[in-house]
Amino acid sequence: MQYLYSFIISLFNGILPVLGLFIPKLKEFRSVRENVFSKLKATISSEDNFIWLHAASLGEYEQAVPVLEEIRPKYPNFKILLTFFSPSGYDVKYNTPLADVVTYLPLDTKVNAKRFLSIVKPKLAIFVKYEFWPNFLNELRITNTHSILISGIFRSKQPFFKFYGKWMVNSLSAFNYFFLQNTASLELLKQLDITNAIVSGDTRFDRVSRQLSYDNSLSFIEEFKQNELLLVCGSTWQEDEALLLNFVNSNPNLKIVIAPHKINSEKIEKLIAAIEVPVVRYSQKDTQRFKDAHVLILDTIGLLSKAYAYASIAYVGGAAGFTGMHNILEPATFGIPILTGTHIDKFPEAIELRRLAGLYTVKDDSETANLLNRFLDNDQFRLQTGMINGHYVSSNTGATTAIMAYLNQTLTASFK
Repeated sequence: MQYLYSFIISLFNGILPVLGLFIPKLKEFRSVRENVFSKLKATISSEDNFIWLHAASLGEYEQAVPVLEEIRPKYPNFKILLTFFSPSGYDVKYNTPLADVVTYLPLDTKVNAKRFLSIVKPKLAIFVKYEFWPNFLNELRITNTHSILISGIFRSKQPFFKFYGKWMVNSLSAFNYFFLQNTASLELLKQLDITNAIVSGDTRFDRVSRQLSYDNSLSFIEEFKQNELLLVCGSTWQEDEALLLNFVNSNPNLKIVIAPHKINSEKIEKLIAAIEVPVVRYSQKDTQRFKDAHVLILDTIGLLSKAYAYASIAYVGGAAGFTGMHNILEPATFGIPILTGTHIDKFPEAIELRRLAGLYTVKDDSETANLLNRFLDNDQFRLQTGMINGHYVSSNTGATTAIMAYLNQTLTASFK
């Protein structure tokens, strides 16, 4: 099966230029990877010592941030190579100060894996969550590169636990240690006779908790909010906006920030046309009086986590449809109540917060309006619900400490 996998990936790589003529996304997939090796050769010298961190997309990068923030100052003699599989990570973080080189991960062929590692020669490889590429992992094992998985999560539906995916289990031996999010993942690895693992928790809790210590001030939000209660609707899709619009139009005295998941001018104009109260866009901040508006469209990226610092209530998008719920821990860390759609089955933190009554799911616009009005009318209910979320985040921090304790004890000699 390993040979069949490699053959299929190599075949796909060979016909990718043709497929790109008909499928724009595949054309982009190929074009953004065309210069990866030339970039690596131009920026990496044989004298460099690199730590390679791979994150599939922006969400996994955020999980890695607390670890990078610890490694960066502690081991200044090492450079950081950050790779992404998805444009959602690269397009936002290609110039992050937490890495020296940022690029896409080449397609997982044997040739690419061997070439990639022969250029980078990392002293340490860190993978995040569940991005497993067999050829890259096998090459890490062959080159005896110290590798760890952080915020790892395993599910019984993954190929490792199916008859057709048993061949992939061998690639997991590339990891010297697994830092896992939950006990269920640990038990699944035991089924594979893998015991070099601990439940350290999810570094996302450390990431969002640190947000409290950052400067979260946004002058335009302060101008917009004044002294009113604020509803922040983060990473919304059309399905989420359908749940919210009637409430938005029926509450002209409430301040509301809507941060669409995709910054698409046509869709934003359509959203604005459906809003019946005064609305402004962030991109108009130099020409509009924000304090006179009731709705602010945050048509930019990178400011949502700070906007939550001003929120009285949060609605988190993605779960009204099937695109996948977005980060609920960002608003939770600020101790505010959270609403979201009903499709949360794949998000254990959302399920747990719903059980604790810090998060509420809504299935239609009537349910959405009823809950939001309850939060607005009952200060005690709103504040107590938010406290549940804030406590949940603070009580689940510590994964980064466990990871760094391992690195400091076992790898310090390599980092000198």
